[in-house]
Amino acid sequence: MRFRRRRSRSSGITSLIVALALAGGAGLALKPNGRSLEGRAQVTDGDTIRIGETRIRLKGIDAPEIRQHCSRSGRSYACGETSRRALIDLVSGETVRCRATGRDRYQRVLARCTVNGRDIGARMVEDGWAVSYGRDYDPEETRAHSRSAGLWEGDFERPQDWRRRNS
Repeated sequence: MRFRRRRSRSSGITSLIVALALAGGAGLALKPNGRSLEGRAQVTDGDTIRIGETRIRLKGIDAPEIRQHCSRSGRSYACGETSRRALIDLVSGETVRCRATGRDRYQRVLARCTVNGRDIGARMVEDGWAVSYGRDYDPEETRAHSRSAGLWEGDFERPQDWRRRNS
């Protein structure tokens, strides 16, 4: 689904006022074009955040599911929760700025997001707590793999494969 631009400036302003009211002062700001969001983020999992009431899926990455386990040094660990924690560490106390590109099949906003000018998706992949989804972050994934960072320190199943087996 594609975002449509507002036909009139007044309807855009009205939408902005309604969105801010719904956010209840949660630090959410929507830009008038309807494609940019910024504010404090709540982390759902390693590739999904919420700003106000808007659920945002970080475009171009795939992180382990919350219930997913991986292994390191022959021991199982909750890599889904570890990935979530890594994203919390990146956004905690910071203003997150997102540029929407569309919606996914669950109607979450697909977006590229930054903190202090740094791409959050790139950072999650480079730190090894997410993998490139599509080809967007292949160079970052290659670097993480070569350094044995995060998930690459042990054995893991790609999140999309894990979802297929466990749904």
